[in-house]
This record gives sequence, C-alpha cells and structure tokens, in this order.
Amino acid sequence: MMLNFNILDETFYMKKKILVVLIICVFLVFGGYKVVTNTNINQNHEIGEVLDSFDSVSVYYNGGVNHVLERNVTKDGYNLGLKYQCVEFVKRYYYQHLNHKMPDSYGHAKDFFNFNLSDGELNKQRNLIQYRNGGKSPPEIGDIFVYKASITNPYGHVAIVSGVDFSKSEIEIIQQNPGPFSDSREIYSIEHKDGKWFVINKRVLGWLHKI
Repeated sequence: MMLNFNILDETFYMKKKILVVLIICVFLVFGGYKVVTNTNINQNHEIGEVLDSFDSVSVYYNGGVNHVLERNVTKDGYNLGLKYQCVEFVKRYYYQHLNHKMPDSYGHAKDFFNFNLSDGELNKQRNLIQYRNGGKSPPEIGDIFVYKASITNPYGHVAIVSGVDFSKSEIEIIQQNPGPFSDSREIYSIEHKDGKWFVINKRVLGWLHKI
C-alpha cells in the first residue's frame, strides 16, 4: 500500500496551525484577564477608599482582584499582607482587634487551610483552631473563612464572619477584595445535620477560630 505523503504533510501542518491558533487564543484570554484584574474598571470607587468596617477595622477598595499597591507592615515589623488583598484585611483585623499575630505571616489565602489537620486541631502556622466545613463546630463571629482556589482565582480567598443567626440558619461574612463590583458583605445559609455544621457554599473549606 502506498502512502500519500502530500496528505500526511497537509494534515501535519493543519494540526500545527490549529495548535498555534489555540496557543495564541489562550495567551490573549489569560493576558486580557491579567490586564483586567489589575485595573480599576469600576470608576465609582477609588483604590484605597473605605467601603465598610467591622469592629472599627476598615475594608478598603482594591479595584481589580489582582491589583497590589504595596506591602502593609506594622511598626513592630509584622507583615499584614499586600494592600488591599483579602488576606491583608483578615490579618489586620486579627492584629488590631484581637491582638493576634500569626506565626507564619505569609502565604496566599488558600494556604490558611491545612488539609493535613483533623477537624478541631491547632493550625500552628496561624495559631488558630481549624474546623472543616462539615465538622463538629459552627462558625462564630470573628472566625476566618477559608475558600478554595478556582480557575479564575488560583490564590483562594479569606473573609471574616461578621454575623451569625442560627434562628434563620444564616451567616454573614465581611471581605476585602471580592471584585470591583461585588459587595463587602455576603450572607450564606448554614445547616446543622447529623451533628455536623455545613456552610452552604462549596468554596468554603472551613474556618479558623481564636481560642
């Protein structure tokens, strides 16, 4: 049987062309995403503007979710994080309101949750008790919610529990840097089933609690 090398060549070059086009598309999509998420596209707010506060600790507007202004370090040298990312607010809240310093003051939001720990164990990096979503203890006001990473947010997210109403099976969180058009507060449903507590949000891995 004789092979038609012209057809094979055409097929090879066609596949190569398609691959190149796909690579260019991916570059444009992710390149565009990077530009947009580093830009303030909501002209109703200025970066650094106070949007909300909880226990006298301010929530600042950050513009695009990947925008970074500078690192916020306290006078005594403690790293609060990058202005005005979600981690910076959470650590600033714990530092200013709860007088709490984390042994490990670095890491992305998703790094706040240690998958190697059992429910109710001490997270030594944060010096906080870690509970899983679906664990034995319900969230309390002041706890840190830790959200898993996603395709559009590879760093995860963190927020503070600002309200709990078990009579309504609701919980409120306050957050910094949820996006230029998102609210600083959100309400989730909470469920107590078979002795376990569930926050009805698939992104919530669990919460950290100060003893």
